[in-house]
Amino acid sequence: MNLIPVSDAADLRISAFRDVKERDLTGRQGLFVAEGEVVLRVLASGASRCSPAAVLIAEKRLEALRDMLERLPEDVPVHTAPQDVLDGIAGFHLHRGILALGRKPEPLGLAAFLDGLPERAVVVGACGIGNHDNMGGLFRNAAAFGAAGLLLDATCCDPFYRKAIRVSVGAALRTPFVEGVTADVMVEALEARGFQVLALTPSAVETLSELNPAPRTAILLGSEGPGLSAEVIARCRPLAIRMSGGFDSLNVATTSAVALHHLTTRAL
Repeated sequence: MNLIPVSDAADLRISAFRDVKERDLTGRQGLFVAEGEVVLRVLASGASRCSPAAVLIAEKRLEALRDMLERLPEDVPVHTAPQDVLDGIAGFHLHRGILALGRKPEPLGLAAFLDGLPERAVVVGACGIGNHDNMGGLFRNAAAFGAAGLLLDATCCDPFYRKAIRVSVGAALRTPFVEGVTADVMVEALEARGFQVLALTPSAVETLSELNPAPRTAILLGSEGPGLSAEVIARCRPLAIRMSGGFDSLNVATTSAVALHHLTTRAL
């Protein structure tokens, strides 16, 4: 283990970790910040599409994490610091006591991703998802229900934002996704490869519960409020999840869980 004790929050060796909240949205030159033990273990695992670049932990957490930290590549520095120094570096009280820097994977191309999928696959398409909690929830649900990956349009927020990663419990680090794809391109590319493309919308006549999923199925989800555009819905098979109590829709992350459960269990 490449162990490096840190006693000063101004130590230049940990400058990339400094002021986590203020710098998350501006990016870190191809790096991202991961927080917490569960996420760090995903980052350090063979399932991760990303690679660890550095670790910063509270001294009190070292022994509990030693088994995992000793398996990191020798060139990954493991910085340890007293809790008060760690808080000074992060800019807030870091009660989990664990931060890591990870390297983003090479971006996936749409055609290459879709062409590599098996004959039975479920894909999630996301349009206009700007809330990081929802983005993390989408990735967690996609991983939990065995979706092959996600397609994100250019208006979606960054799945490598610290909060999105944390909410996804690390699923954002291991689940394949393609960024910057318009909804029209998503639909065209999916249909060309034999996918049945579904649009989740409260206005649909047909309900999700009535659907017998095709072997290859994609679900498109829009932002809460505006949802998917009428033009996109018209190109897909619209489906609704019926509500009661005066509600017309669910949180988008919850919607994805309900839809993915139906698609993956009915397809078995």
